[in-house]
Amino acid sequence: MAENRNFDNITIVLHKPRYPENIGAAVRAGYNMGITNFCVIAPDDYDKNKILKMATHSLSDAVEGIQQYDNLKEALSPFHYIVGTTARLGKHRYNLTNPSQIAKKIISLSDQNKIAVLFGPEDRGLTNENLQYCHSVVNIPTAAFSSLNLAQAVMVICYELFKAQKSDTPSHTPRLASRRELDEMYIQLQEILARISFLNSQNPDHWMNNIRSFFARLELRAREVSIIRGICRQINWYAEKKFNDGLNQKNNSI
Repeated sequence: MAENRNFDNITIVLHKPRYPENIGAAVRAGYNMGITNFCVIAPDDYDKNKILKMATHSLSDAVEGIQQYDNLKEALSPFHYIVGTTARLGKHRYNLTNPSQIAKKIISLSDQNKIAVLFGPEDRGLTNENLQYCHSVVNIPTAAFSSLNLAQAVMVICYELFKAQKSDTPSHTPRLASRRELDEMYIQLQEILARISFLNSQNPDHWMNNIRSFFARLELRAREVSIIRGICRQINWYAEKKFNDGLNQKNNSI
């Protein structure tokens, strides 16, 4: 097996997988390529015997080590860079890349950051709402029939990661803000933008999606998130001050 110096920070995340056999096959595919961290969120069926049947009993310890969560937000909160996978293309599928490109990006970032590669349910994939958590979206090019089995898709991405680790990587990569830090920033940002009437009150989510996409491209670091949140606090303080000054001036003139 090739050296996997960067793979400790890479996790394959399966969101709402329908079949335990696909979980087992995905684990086996990952281990074939040196990826050993797996996370499963709200599976329809988590039958360990069926999982082991496809993973093979030699990977029983790996199956026992799978992290399990009930919801996507909690599962992704520790990660600094999240890649979503999609077979569907459209105007809401931002920051689209291919497996070879994203593998190089992941290997470069994984020295200093925890990376999640997110796969959706077998029948419908990741929704636009799911993809809001992602910094990049990867599409596996196919011929006319675009539907890949879950484990096949995992194998393609892991194989590209396996190849990419052999290439030269930058000597320094920044530590990015975690998903939890970004989510807290977005909550604060939405509150202040709504307060100053920047967001359309009829459809604030639409505008916030555009803002999320913009910041995702910037790959914010923790310190930069802290600066943005500080700006939001200052805007809020100033808005409240001007409002109170106006009230006091009105009362004094009465």
